Amino acid sequence: MKVGSRRHGAGAVGPLMRVIGATVVALTLALSGCSVGSKATTSEQKAGEANLQPLSSLDTLSNPRNHFGESTATTAQTSITPIENDPQQQLPATVTDTQGASVTVTDTSRILALDLYGSLAATVFGLGLGDRVVGRDVSTGFPEAADLPLVTQNGHELNGEAILDLAPTVIVTDTTLGPWDTLMQMKDAGIPVVFVDSERNMGNVSEIVMQVASALGVPETGHRLSDRLSAEITAKTQEVAAIRPQNEADRVRMVFLYVRGNAGIYYMFGEGSGVDSLIDALGGVDVAREVGWKGMKPINAEALVQMKPDLILMMTKGLESVGGVDGLLERVPAVANTPAGQNRRVVDMSDTEIMSYGPRTADVLDALARAVYAPDASPAAGASDGPSRRDG
Repeated sequence: MKVGSRRHGAGAVGPLMRVIGATVVALTLALSGCSVGSKATTSEQKAGEANLQPLSSLDTLSNPRNHFGESTATTAQTSITPIENDPQQQLPATVTDTQGASVTVTDTSRILALDLYGSLAATVFGLGLGDRVVGRDVSTGFPEAADLPLVTQNGHELNGEAILDLAPTVIVTDTTLGPWDTLMQMKDAGIPVVFVDSERNMGNVSEIVMQVASALGVPETGHRLSDRLSAEITAKTQEVAAIRPQNEADRVRMVFLYVRGNAGIYYMFGEGSGVDSLIDALGGVDVAREVGWKGMKPINAEALVQMKPDLILMMTKGLESVGGVDGLLERVPAVANTPAGQNRRVVDMSDTEIMSYGPRTADVLDALARAVYAPDASPAAGASDGPSRRDG
């Protein structure tokens, strides 16, 4: 069975890894989200409770384009709900992975699922095989994985010794983590290494689920999980569509900035980055797409000003790395010259969630929709009470 058709060379890396590859060793674990397994704070718990209120019942902004103030998107559900417990497996499982290699998996008692987004481990837990996961990457940020030993260092760099110490019987990964030599070392050690697609977006969640499920010998369970997630994502997208502005001119103009202040990384994400599909699902206008911005590239001040975004999406650690909104406006002066900067309209979300397409996709979309369209409904909101700024 094939798990994908996307092929990469031996030195290949995923798109976001190319963004941070040259400077990743300079990032501290704290900056990269090493506290992903920490317990939820009181404010996060309150925000989660607030998110139990249906989107349709929220007091949404009459003019979300002109809202003033920053907001934090917080999911109501951080745990992974498996589609079933102890699924029946069909082993050995032989698959052709995205590198074109035929890989046979005979033992799934000790699983490592590793990627830049934390979505692969979440998928394994969603398939009901979470009790077999023996380690985690720094992006795996849900409570069930909190106590698992870390196998990445200096941010997102794989630690070969840490991996071998865990004696995994199978590794499911992609090309977003490196170095490549470490993954080849695992193969040379006799560990089956299955590569899945490195792209993440709203449209290929089911495909990633099936690639992982096939490699682990639970294709039928994969189909059930895929069907559930597709239904959840479709339903949530429809809910968001019902609360977003129906007039095209009133839709919020959005852009995603990836920053790591201490490492001097300031990137803007465009078409093909995965963020574009998220903005679409939120009912926003992807201003990067409007100007033909492709993939992930360093911020161009002139282009950013011309895009005139009303709202900036960011990772929480990234925003913290520049000292919050004030620091962002100071370090990236172009932001201050946009409607988003002038209104301090920044929506941040946990690094381990905002691009973790997989079992949490619908929850992520729900949380972001609340922060965009009903920020005052969340205890995490930092919006101003100024009436003229709130609704324009």
